[in-house]
Amino acid sequence: MMQRALALDPRTYERHPIHGDARIWAETNCYVDLWIELLHALGCDPVAALPFTVAIDFEGDQWTFFKFPLNDLFDLYGLDVQELQLWRQLPSHIEEQVGRGRPVLVELDSYFLPDTAGTAYKCAHVKTTVAAVEIDTERRHLGYFHGQGFHHLDGDDFADALRMREPKDPSALPPYAEFVKVRNTRRADADLLPTSLDLLRKHLRLAPSTNPFNGFRARFTTDLPRLLTEDLEQFHQYSFATLRQYGACYELTATYLDWLIAHGEPVREARDAFQSLSERTKTFQFQLARAMARGKPLDLSTLDEVACLWEQGVSSLTAQYLET
Repeated sequence: MMQRALALDPRTYERHPIHGDARIWAETNCYVDLWIELLHALGCDPVAALPFTVAIDFEGDQWTFFKFPLNDLFDLYGLDVQELQLWRQLPSHIEEQVGRGRPVLVELDSYFLPDTAGTAYKCAHVKTTVAAVEIDTERRHLGYFHGQGFHHLDGDDFADALRMREPKDPSALPPYAEFVKVRNTRRADADLLPTSLDLLRKHLRLAPSTNPFNGFRARFTTDLPRLLTEDLEQFHQYSFATLRQYGACYELTATYLDWLIAHGEPVREARDAFQSLSERTKTFQFQLARAMARGKPLDLSTLDEVACLWEQGVSSLTAQYLET
């Protein structure tokens, strides 16, 4: 029997504009991309929940793996996210919660997710998170959000992704799973704005007290000689943990500030700074890839430029929202 929290069709589902073709970074990370589309499908505007992006930091060997804070989602949309205890087969739990109108977020192996064809599907075991909103256990069918859209999987992929094969490996730990209790989701932008601005003030207070790009530049300078001897796979891993993390995150900051501008907030200076930071980082990523492919020196002046842009953006927002 089919259970649905949302009735959607992958052929007609329209992605949120954040996942449009005009973006600098086509993807952010699996958790944020997932929530953008899930919020969108629930009738919530995910842009109002992006203040957290101003608070990321350089963490020593990587940038913050940024995520929507669950408390922010509750404050804005009344979405109550709880951990799901897995003591039965995973499909049974999904069926239970989806039947109650609750999306289920669960870690799965991309090897069995057909929407990752060309990257991981049937060729690489990569942990990722999906949001299941439709399930028919008897037909072995799952409807789920992943990455930039809504997808279906069926048959053997259903059995393998949801760990239904026998005998089970006793050493395999169950995946982490959450369910979303939808308490109150539909609010107009005018109602979201005050709460969103309160969240912006909160996350500005959590932003790094010193420029994180100073530490990143120093670490990158140390890492670069080794990187120039590495292959393309190492480039992708390094870039995902560093350049792509902060580049994609600060593009979301610019998107959020565009939303504030549309609501009359005077944040264009900060918006332009974060947009330029993101654009220059994308260019720098291409330059790093070429340098690694050719084993040639890399001009690091872009890192000095983005450090100045970060300072400009954060200082402008701080003056506007914390010092007035």
